[in-house]
Amino acid sequence: MKREDDFSVRRAHLADLSDEQLKERFWGLTEKVVDPLLVLGYENTTPAIERSVLLRMGFSSLEVAQIVTECEERGLLGYGAGHAVYKLAKMKDIDIRAAGLALADGEYWQEVENALKVVN
Repeated sequence: MKREDDFSVRRAHLADLSDEQLKERFWGLTEKVVDPLLVLGYENTTPAIERSVLLRMGFSSLEVAQIVTECEERGLLGYGAGHAVYKLAKMKDIDIRAAGLALADGEYWQEVENALKVVN
């Protein structure tokens, strides 16, 4: 079976574009494809994703479970569990590990909740 070459027909609408115009068209189309994926990432998360983030931040699975559970119960999961830890570290001027351990121990949740909901 021989494939008909229809390249010249398919590219007719692009034939008169300069390299710069082709480049702009390419990036415009790329944004159309990628933008919905970015929105999906920003607007959706799961406990599994948040656990994964915290594990990569250096917390143990037991610590992670406590932080993510508390984020879920307080309606903060959409802000990101890692973001909650980071926000506390900045607010208290402590390192990330100390902030996460404090949250895992049940400390500072009201402050984090207030800070996340005010900023976002």
